This record gives sequence, C-alpha cells and structure tokens, in this order.
Amino acid sequence: MYESAYRTLVHEAQDEFVEKRSRFIGYARPVQSEQQALDFIAAIKKRHWDARHNVYAYCLRDGGISRYSDDGEPQGTAGVPVLEVLRKHELTDCVVVVTRYFGGILLGTGGLVRAYTHAAVLAVQAAEVERQVPCRSCEVRCGYADYGRIQPLISAAGGVVDNTVYEDDVRLSFHIIDDDLPAFEKALADATAGTVVCEKGDVRFWPFLMKE
Repeated sequence: MYESAYRTLVHEAQDEFVEKRSRFIGYARPVQSEQQALDFIAAIKKRHWDARHNVYAYCLRDGGISRYSDDGEPQGTAGVPVLEVLRKHELTDCVVVVTRYFGGILLGTGGLVRAYTHAAVLAVQAAEVERQVPCRSCEVRCGYADYGRIQPLISAAGGVVDNTVYEDDVRLSFHIIDDDLPAFEKALADATAGTVVCEKGDVRFWPFLMKE
C-alpha cells in the first residue's frame, strides 16, 4: 500500500506588506522534520531580533504534528490564523513565520487576525504550492521507428518523461501514477504489436506544481 499524495511548498520565499504603519514580513519554507522547522524559526528570529513579534506555525506529516506560537500577541490572533492558512491550503511539511515590526497603532483583535492571515497567504503564494504524488518510475526501450509513436502515448496516459537517451535504440525514462499504467501498457502493446514492453521500477513521490 502506497502513501497518499500530499501538498507542500516548492521553495523558501518571503513577501511583506504594511498595515497601519506595522510592517508584516511573511516567510515560508518546505521542511522535512520538526528540527528543520525549529531551525528556520530560530534563524528568522535571529535575523529580526529587533522585531516586536516573530509568529510561526508549522505542519508535518511525520507524527501528524502541527504547532504554532503567538509570540506575545493576544492569544488566538496570530499563530492560529497562520496555522489556519496552512490547513486551508491543505499544506504539510512546511513552516511559516510572520515577523511584525510594530508601527505604533493598535490593530485590534480582528485587525491582527486579518493581518497575520494575509502575511501567511502572501508567503505561501510566494513559495508556491506543489502536490507530491506517489508515481512509479518506468523505462521503455524502442527503435527509432517506434519512438515517434511511443512518446505521445506517455503524455496521453498522464505520464511525465524524465530523460531520453539516444543510442543504438531510444531509452525513455518516465514516471506515471500506478492507476494510469495499465492504460499506457495497453496503448503501448497496440501501437507496437507487443514488441515493446514497459519496465517498471520503484514508487516514489514526484512533484506536480499547482496554481493557488
């Protein structure tokens, strides 16, 4: 039984805005462990040691961990909204930190919730979202005469070509969702009269970029 697909961030990123003279800087990053999340939070706090607040939230698949901190803001106005952004986007294995430089004007409870939510959303959008899907690595070896017919079959079945090697024959390496593999194998057999077969490898996660 394979692990389920999940959504996470592509890369580390940041974005910011100003609300009533308070500067909010949102940072987001994919992580693989709680220690990586804590190290990132510590690095942001060190960078912005002079900021009034460094609020954070993170979610991890391993252990189903989700944690947050208001870092001195009124309870429920900062860390929880940031965590809710991760949950709304169904994100895991990632961390978001929102740094606030206080501008001298109180935002009120509702204003804080909106500001921290907005900063977290900006950070997530800047970091981009991808869906990690378990796919099987496969390889097809064929003659040059069959190559022109086989490559489109991979795309038509939902597969993604990772590498093509041109030697005495052509070697196509690709990954595909297991459920889509039988349809591809049938199309391959029909197109080549059964002379070309698909060699199946291991299953691992592959990224699929998503628009948010």
